[in-house]
Amino acid sequence: MALRTIRNYGDPILRKKARAVQNVDQLILRLLDDMAETMYASSGMGLAAPQVGVQKRLCVIDVGEGLLKFINPKIQNASGSETGPEGCLSFPNVYGDVERFLKVTLKAIDPKGKPIKIEAEGLLARAIQHELDHLDGKLFVDTAADLREYFPTEKTESKEEKELRAVPVTLEELKEKFASK
Repeated sequence: MALRTIRNYGDPILRKKARAVQNVDQLILRLLDDMAETMYASSGMGLAAPQVGVQKRLCVIDVGEGLLKFINPKIQNASGSETGPEGCLSFPNVYGDVERFLKVTLKAIDPKGKPIKIEAEGLLARAIQHELDHLDGKLFVDTAADLREYFPTEKTESKEEKELRAVPVTLEELKEKFASK
């Protein structure tokens, strides 16, 4: 396994639609493992292949219930809605409130090449929708309200302390910031 470089906002691959995986082979399995290692090393909950520069319909997710690896995932059904905070590894330290479906049914292929169907709600449903948006070239900032940027400190902070230190930011400011990197 190897750590991959996460692409940041402004990288054109993040806006491209990922292509379906035709064959579940060793290269795909290694890529999924690399993505999981990269996600964990970056303290993320999800990572889509375009975020590591690969235009394949692959993503990994772990919201604290164990690692999930999806090949060619597609939402079959969705219901309800809720608005909640989201961040993204391609937008370090940026958060915003996004409206998402509360429940989703996902169809995908697992790493063994078998079709799977997952019913998810809450945080897992939100993470699935976020990662599948990446596969379609959509980013959370496209629909997020109240974008905020958090400037980390060296000391450990609670969620409430982080929220107090977050400052509003516009999409134009983010474009400028990431373009200069």
